[in-house]
Amino acid sequence: MDIKTLPDIEFCETDAAAVESRVITVYEAVASVSLAKGDPVRLFLEGLAAIIAQQNQVINQAGKNNLLRYATGDYLEHKGAMTATDRLAAKAAITTERFSLDAALAFAVTIPLGTRVTPDGQLMFSTTAAAEISIGQTYIDVSVTCETAGEIGNGYVVGQINRLVDVDDNPYITAVSNTTQSSGGADDEDDDRYRERIQLSPERLSVAGPDGAYEFWAKTAHQDIIDVAVSSPAPVQVVIRPLLKGGVLPDQDLLDLVAAAVTSKKVRPLTDQVTVSSPSAVSYDLVATYYISSADSTLAAQIQVQVEAAKSAYLEWQRSKIGRDINPDELVKLVKAAGAKRLAVTSPAYTLLDRDAGELAQEGTVTFTYGGLEDE
Repeated sequence: MDIKTLPDIEFCETDAAAVESRVITVYEAVASVSLAKGDPVRLFLEGLAAIIAQQNQVINQAGKNNLLRYATGDYLEHKGAMTATDRLAAKAAITTERFSLDAALAFAVTIPLGTRVTPDGQLMFSTTAAAEISIGQTYIDVSVTCETAGEIGNGYVVGQINRLVDVDDNPYITAVSNTTQSSGGADDEDDDRYRERIQLSPERLSVAGPDGAYEFWAKTAHQDIIDVAVSSPAPVQVVIRPLLKGGVLPDQDLLDLVAAAVTSKKVRPLTDQVTVSSPSAVSYDLVATYYISSADSTLAAQIQVQVEAAKSAYLEWQRSKIGRDINPDELVKLVKAAGAKRLAVTSPAYTLLDRDAGELAQEGTVTFTYGGLEDE
């Protein structure tokens, strides 16, 4: 069940005008009077109605926070506690750092636990285990973790984390540099994703290995996972394919996190042979030309901006769910809603994708052209 499609619930009247009208109408009926606009009694009742309307808002919100669809913040965490589903805390970014010597030495050089490196003197990364450069070697690669949890540590490209902070503790080290781009950092799990996991949490209670259980446990590995495809290509074989927000394919570190989450002895049915792999990208080229009605010529510049935003929304929509068919009709709908008169799509053609095979649409070359104004 998609809780977003459930009907809206209101626990009490929250429209201030409706509350005021009800208060005055009831008073006039009981007192058998008609209150003019400036009547002191009416003014008093209007003030009272405003207080009642405010109280109704509080009551309504309190009631809604008891429902999974509407609960937010700490209220949502209380809903999660009912199923022992914790909000995922912020995670720190990681990368691989190379510690180098000018020349090989006749003794091993120790890199102490907690040795810090930085890209800018502000954000610190530190080693998570002691390491050493062996005799005759000139470098060693060590895993380092950002000391500040969250997305702030992501995106430092190769060679950018190149300053050794603890120089005195590492007198023989002459250079440091990250050999991989830092990644894996994530902020606290947001309400929408946390709500989705709470709804999915009863699936984990099954010991039979249903799709929903594997999906739930895979999503506990990292809050950037927006979709998980679970399939069984053969008896006892289970293939799990996670997808990250923005339609990003997972790297090996993320796949390892998911594998650890779904193969725990408390999670994996004894006979299941579980494999965690990346979705299979199915590339398509986007070639399209859009036109704006001459009647909207004065709004053409604004419409062009809106259409470009619609194109970006389509590209993200297309790559944000495993097995989602390549569907140019969705692009046409978004572009026309953005104000274009029509859209001529040369490519792609509608293409069926297979979720069980882990197929994921990803754009290749994008040629998106404004064709000018057209008469009706």
